[in-house]
Amino acid sequence: MPVPKKYVPLLALLLGTLCIGWSAIFVKLAHVDGVVSAFYRVFIASLVLVPLWVYRIRKLPPWRILALNLVGGFFFGMDLTFWNVSILHSTAATSTVLANFAPIWVALGSVLLFRERLSKGFWIGTAVAIAGIITIIGWKEVESFSLGKGNLFALTASVFYAFYLLTTQRVRQQLDTLSFMTFSTLGSMLTLLVSAQVKGVSLAIPDQSAWLALLGLGLITHVAGWLTINFALGYIKSAIASVTLLGQAVWTAVFGVWILHEMPTVNQWIGGAIVLLGIYWVNRSKTKEG
Repeated sequence: MPVPKKYVPLLALLLGTLCIGWSAIFVKLAHVDGVVSAFYRVFIASLVLVPLWVYRIRKLPPWRILALNLVGGFFFGMDLTFWNVSILHSTAATSTVLANFAPIWVALGSVLLFRERLSKGFWIGTAVAIAGIITIIGWKEVESFSLGKGNLFALTASVFYAFYLLTTQRVRQQLDTLSFMTFSTLGSMLTLLVSAQVKGVSLAIPDQSAWLALLGLGLITHVAGWLTINFALGYIKSAIASVTLLGQAVWTAVFGVWILHEMPTVNQWIGGAIVLLGIYWVNRSKTKEG
């Protein structure tokens, strides 16, 4: 029995969220440096996206749009660098939850850069999310500024992802999904190639299991995950989409327990739920304000 057309975008969004929920798991399973796994994620994705773009589009966007797209790719590459490294120093679930703090940085950036006004709901949501982070990290660690490498890198990743969203939010209105993904992915790949050289890490892959994890990272997470999500975002209200995408952290936690045997502490479960509630509140209030 075929799926009714009206449900296709929602199913695509759910599938995309499931795909990106595997991201932190593949990074852990690869057992390589975080910069290396980030590079291969976008490199493998580009092997699919570039030929597809040549076949379907084959027309370069205006240079200003292209430049902004590549700059966005730089920020996304830096986001992947810090996030992948954070995963190797923390649990997959905790890194994913903290990296999802980006919407709050985006909202603050919108005020500073685009003079947008923030609602009372935004500040309530932000306070709730910060309370969740304190719950995850522990009040004593916050007081002594001892966030831990994993937590600090994940929050840094969320800042870079916010820069990525702020840089490209105007671009996405003037560019089709495939072109947007292709050029931002190429920008990320160049950034990560330079990062690997600066850090002095080898791009050699140790074994077959690492290759399988990296293939999953590039094909399942980046290509399948983000293509289906970007397709869905063209049809689904942002209020519904933002809540559904938060399911990434839930899937990662489930996969982390099942595959990595990473059982989050009680504080991490409670704090993660509080952070997601705060981010949902921020998205909801921002959507209501228009």
